[in-house]
Amino acid sequence: MPVTLLAPLCALLYLAATALQLFHASQRRHAIGRGVIGVGLVALALHALLTYHSVFAHGGANLGFFKVSALIFLVINIACLGSLIRRPLQNLLVALFPLSALAVLVATFAPDTAPIENHLGGGMLLHIGSSILAYAVLTLAAVQSALLWLQDYQLKHHHTRGIIQVLPPLQLMEVMLFELLWIGVVLLAIAILSGFVFIEDIFAQHLAHKTVLSIIAWLLFTTLLWGHHQLGWRSRTAISLTLAGFVFLMLAFFGSKLVLELVLQR
Repeated sequence: MPVTLLAPLCALLYLAATALQLFHASQRRHAIGRGVIGVGLVALALHALLTYHSVFAHGGANLGFFKVSALIFLVINIACLGSLIRRPLQNLLVALFPLSALAVLVATFAPDTAPIENHLGGGMLLHIGSSILAYAVLTLAAVQSALLWLQDYQLKHHHTRGIIQVLPPLQLMEVMLFELLWIGVVLLAIAILSGFVFIEDIFAQHLAHKTVLSIIAWLLFTTLLWGHHQLGWRSRTAISLTLAGFVFLMLAFFGSKLVLELVLQR
């Protein structure tokens, strides 16, 4: 089946899995349903096939803005579904699956925005891989912090209906957030350090803003983890710093590619 048909099919499956999860949430089911897992895994398999065709099936690596977006959402979904083995993160899928559907469609039908990279050494692969993994995990942390903010808001205003009925207890939500942050911070540190080692001039004009914004994001996340461990920072402080760090990281990764590939190339 051609990719022009596989991409819409993948998007429809993602949306179907989203609808199933919303239905389960409306029924106050705390465990993820088999239908969500089944449809989601088929969509994920198609997503992986389409991403391979878009990014790697041209004699090199196409890391353009649209192509790498699909790759990142693939990694995010794998991380989220893998985390379901030990943590109830299924409500994150309601946000991730529709965005993944959009990413797959855009990556398939949008034009290329960057040249194909044919010579990526082991060091650069480590840098790129750790960057994508860090962004994926910290995206999950950002979505988790948004749910935590909503849960905290509803509890403080004595709202006992709606999404709060299907979320885990507040304390467990915080534990899951900090677990994701720890993993993401380690991966981001590897990405930054490998960039300093394997990129010839990491503060070159086209990389300086990306490097600086990534370091700021890492410092915000690290400060939050230190404050949580030493000063007991929780709830609103954790949410604010997590979202602030994610904004800097998003600007570092997508902002720089957006400017370099879609704005300056015109």
